Parts: sequence; C-alpha cells; structure tokens
Amino acid sequence: MHCYDCAQEGRTDRTGIGACARCGLFTCADHSRITRTTVQRPVGVIPMTSAVQARRLVCGACRTAEVA
Repeated sequence: MHCYDCAQEGRTDRTGIGACARCGLFTCADHSRITRTTVQRPVGVIPMTSAVQARRLVCGACRTAEVA
C-alpha cells in the first residue's frame, strides 16, 4: 500500500507504514503521528484503566483535527 498523502502530492514512491486509527487511510512515516491512548478493560462491571498507555497511529490530517 502507498501513502495516501504522498499520492495526493504526486509521489508514488512512499510505502505506507500503517493505517490511521481514525480515518483508516494508509500513511507513511513522514505523514504519521504516533500518539498515546488510555486502555480500559472490563473487570466485572467496573472498567479498569491500564497503567501503561498504548500507541496509536494517526495521519497528520486527523491529528491536526484532534488537537484543533
């Protein structure tokens, strides 16, 4: 798969490293942003929050929208 943002710029030489967790488009290392997210899992009826945060890959456009 190729990076969507690079393809929009006319570049087809960049391979995507993963899919954006928000919009699902493939993105390369230059257009990706790695963020941290809290993980909760059910323990009985109460959700428990993990002490360790998980990684989450998002594209630049989605990251900009998230922090705007």
